[in-house]
Amino acid sequence: MSDNDLGERLRALGLRVNHEALVAFLTHVHKSRLGPTETLEQLADLEERSRAAVNLARRTRFACLGSFKTLDRFEWEHPEKIDRALVERLIELDFVDRGENVLLKGGSGLGKTLIAQNLAQTALAAGFTVRFTTLAAALADLLGQESMPAFERRLRRYTRPDLLVLDELGYLPCDTRAADMLYNIVSRRHEQRSTIITTNLGFKQWGTVFPGAACVVALVDRFAQHCHRMEIVGESYRDKHRLDPDRPKPSPSRSRRKRP
Repeated sequence: MSDNDLGERLRALGLRVNHEALVAFLTHVHKSRLGPTETLEQLADLEERSRAAVNLARRTRFACLGSFKTLDRFEWEHPEKIDRALVERLIELDFVDRGENVLLKGGSGLGKTLIAQNLAQTALAAGFTVRFTTLAAALADLLGQESMPAFERRLRRYTRPDLLVLDELGYLPCDTRAADMLYNIVSRRHEQRSTIITTNLGFKQWGTVFPGAACVVALVDRFAQHCHRMEIVGESYRDKHRLDPDRPKPSPSRSRRKRP
């Protein structure tokens, strides 16, 4: 039987190892003259690694993390105030195991989103399901559903992941219906799954984002009950490194003539 035929039969039985990996494995078996038991053990290991890679790729696509800077490149000395020890505890992911929440509060350009993305990436690597989105995008997604069944199906995108990151609460005002949707997400995840929210506002100011919404108090109460809170204070990193148009530009250096 050819390698292609064997690969087709194994895939028909549910094996997920790709053709190239299977051919390399069979070559290794022949060269090493492995016995049947050791061959099956190594084939099982190969299949487990293949399934883990496929699973990670699928969960990564669903997470929508995008590109971001890793924590080892974060300038911890830049903010005037940041609880690095808390971030290092959170990166251990015990809060995800316990279904606890995280509030990252601070002005723009201080690393809230970067920290949230790194926590989400670490959770992905640990085998958790993750979803990252701005609050505005999530609410627009839900508001765009035209029927209750469609809304309920789409809502599961935000209620089922082990870790949900809602970025940028407070940057855009929301109406009462949007507040009800956020409350729906938070209440369904309450004490079951972890949610990270990044914001420039304290809990007492959330009412300004959802003016007139009756659910704001209940929303804050549920989210804050089991919540790790971190406030980052300082100047925006982007402002610090923005080019100043009024700053005189250095004159181009002129090459000196060599003396004869």
